[in-house]
Amino acid sequence: MIKIDKLWFSWHGKSANPTLNIDALHVKQGEHLFLHGPSGSGKSTLLSLLAGIQVPQQGSITLNGCALHNLSSAQRDQFRADHIGYIFQSFNLLPYLNPIENVTLACEFSKLRKQRALSHGDSLTVVAKKLLVQLGLDEQHHHKAVNTLSIGQQQRVAAARAVIGDPEIIIADEPTSALDEANRKAFIELLFAQTDKTGATVVFVSHEHSLASLFSRVVHLDELQGALS
Repeated sequence: MIKIDKLWFSWHGKSANPTLNIDALHVKQGEHLFLHGPSGSGKSTLLSLLAGIQVPQQGSITLNGCALHNLSSAQRDQFRADHIGYIFQSFNLLPYLNPIENVTLACEFSKLRKQRALSHGDSLTVVAKKLLVQLGLDEQHHHKAVNTLSIGQQQRVAAARAVIGDPEIIIADEPTSALDEANRKAFIELLFAQTDKTGATVVFVSHEHSLASLFSRVVHLDELQGALS
């Protein structure tokens, strides 16, 4: 599902020391990958490359059989909308929308995800409600302003937005950093329950190594740099 080969990236151009220098990283479909590393190790940079927001100066990234470096910026944006669900550390929810509207927003940018979502219910609203309940957000909260919800509740909205429409890849960038350990584990288990239904690949980034045991594979970014994986 994910193939990184001979990747070299620097924020300061080809002549500078690389932020990332990864010889190879291959992730299978359905794999739950825990990407661990301290602050400043390049975790967020790698995620921006996987999402097609940035492109490497050298090497290749192939997702679901598509070589991102062969796509234009607009094509990468559409690929991301169609095939990648992203859970941000700060969630990036729109405060003037309620939880259901935030969740269905992901389908407004992708006809493919909208079509897939509608295979699970009569409308996007119905599908969003189901996902929110499955992820632990009671119906009494579905029509509240999203900025009135707790951090844990907002996290569930962000997760539902990422998984609606069955994207093949879920990228999670430190989404549990504001939670205690018990709630972190509970959230990850709920996320896996959703992604396992569709066989989605999960790339989960965190500096919290205590979560590693929940994942099928653990990669330490500092060990990956300049070495085979």
